[in-house]
Amino acid sequence: MTEQTGVIRWGHINVNVSNLERSIAFYEKLGFELFRHGIPYLDLTMDTEVTALPDACTEALGLPEETKGRACIMQLGNGYPKLDLTEFETPAPETPLTNADVGIVRLCLASKNLQEVHARLVAEGVHFLSPPQPCKNRMAHIAICADPDGSLIELIEADYKKWPKPPSSG
Repeated sequence: MTEQTGVIRWGHINVNVSNLERSIAFYEKLGFELFRHGIPYLDLTMDTEVTALPDACTEALGLPEETKGRACIMQLGNGYPKLDLTEFETPAPETPLTNADVGIVRLCLASKNLQEVHARLVAEGVHFLSPPQPCKNRMAHIAICADPDGSLIELIEADYKKWPKPPSSG
C-alpha cells in the first residue's frame, strides 16, 4: 500500500520538560519505552551536553536563535503517535496549561484496569488529582496525574457498551 500525498496522519506529540532524565523515568512508569536517543531532524540528542538547534528549525518552531536543548523520542507500543520529550536550555520554561485553559491541556492514555494502574503508579510516587472517578452513567472512569513538570495525563478506563450509539450516516 502506498502512502497518499496530502493526507494527514499521526506523527508525534511533543512535551517540553525541565529535566529529560526525570521525565523519561516518569513516562517509563506509564509504560513508555525509549524509541530514539534524540530527534535527528532537530539535531538534538540525549547526551548530557546540550546542542544548538539549526537556525531553520528555531525559525520553524518560533524559538529564539541559538536555542539549545536535548531530546528523545518515546513510544507506547510500536504505533503512533510517538512522544517527543524535549529539554530546552533556553528559553525559560513557562507553567503548563490546566484543564480550565484553552489549547491542548492533557494527554489521554487508556487502560483496561484503571484501579490497578492507579494503585501501582501511586506506589511509585506518581501524584494524582484524585483517585479514579466514575463519569456519567459509568461510561468511563478517569484519573488525572501530572508529569514532573505539571503536564496533565488522563488515564481512562472506558466502557464503550454504555456509550450511546452514534447517529447513523445516511
